Amino acid sequence: MRRVALVLAWLATLLYPLAIWLGLARFEPRWLGGVLLAVALLRAFASREPVWWLAALGAAVLVIATFVLNDGLPLKLYPVLVNAALHGLFAFSLWKPPTVIERLARLRHPDLPPAGVRWVTGVTRVWCGFFVLNGGIALWTALRASDAAWALYNGAIAYVLIGALLAGEWLLRPRHDR
Repeated sequence: MRRVALVLAWLATLLYPLAIWLGLARFEPRWLGGVLLAVALLRAFASREPVWWLAALGAAVLVIATFVLNDGLPLKLYPVLVNAALHGLFAFSLWKPPTVIERLARLRHPDLPPAGVRWVTGVTRVWCGFFVLNGGIALWTALRASDAAWALYNGAIAYVLIGALLAGEWLLRPRHDR
């Protein structure tokens, strides 16, 4: 059941920008707040990380702002909130190891050598930088770009960049393991 909820949470997160873009063209923003709250709560329930409950609380604040102001901007700030939450999670794990990436690496390699720990710590730092940069671009698109450009970046381009970062790390890992 938890796995199904996790898949639904990721799917809802992936489709969120498209849903908001299409919704803002057809409905008053205040009525789209439920979409954001549903995505945030689904993600919080599906995850074991407390950071997603904080993100859900932040989403609730955005929903209230959307309802009161009847403005789409708070809905478009959710990707900024997600990047901030992920940055917080990854940065906190640098301060209080093991890092997020180390925990994932140890699922496949329980006896991760010190060189491997250094590598995954560096990878965690790279992800922190990515979340800051991606969150900044998400903020810029929310504040300055059209709804279509916001949806394109946050619903497609950002995911391509995530995939490129994952692929780059995967390609560099064997070189590091030598």
